[in-house]
Amino acid sequence: MDLLAQFIDLFLHLDTHLAAVIAQYGTWTYSLLVLIVFSETGLVITPILPGDSLLFAAGSFAALGALNAHLLFVTLTIAAVAGDAVNYSIGKSLGPKILRSEKSRIFKKEYLERTRAFYEKHGAKTIVLARFVPIVRTFAPFVAGVGKMPYATFGMYNVLGGVLWVGLFVYGGYFFGSIPVVKENFEWVILTIIVVSILPGVVEYIRARKTSV
Repeated sequence: MDLLAQFIDLFLHLDTHLAAVIAQYGTWTYSLLVLIVFSETGLVITPILPGDSLLFAAGSFAALGALNAHLLFVTLTIAAVAGDAVNYSIGKSLGPKILRSEKSRIFKKEYLERTRAFYEKHGAKTIVLARFVPIVRTFAPFVAGVGKMPYATFGMYNVLGGVLWVGLFVYGGYFFGSIPVVKENFEWVILTIIVVSILPGVVEYIRARKTSV
């Protein structure tokens, strides 16, 4: 429970924690943010790291002059695109072996089938849409690799998704994060971002449950 409480505190008080990091590490903060974004998008074992909320918080600090919004956009977009590319490669090379393992509790075949059905419904643009859904954005490139989506197609949507995702939240934080009402209710803003982000996944899960019944 202590660990869960720490995670909740991290998400809801990103402004406080990020302020402390900036104060202590200065320009090294960019490297830490790059590492987090890369890990959240590129490693299937770290899907619970902050994504949307972290980008928004970083953008809001850029509005205050503590960080540079354009540098954030460039570096974090590169991290997001590189993360998905690595995740795709892992899925293509190791995914089938992991999914065939009877002891695999994370990569269940039913999850793969549901994701493939999602791909069939939305096509390659799933790579873009998944950017805006926590957890899903971590597994989508992995599944694309398992399904051997042509890399040229994946790469195009990967770049597009990375640019849109990072740009929307970083510049969203930059333009709205410094507004007094947002600053005074930052926890609620972050909570709203999280709820809105996971809502599509919840809806899709409910639809899948109804279909299977």
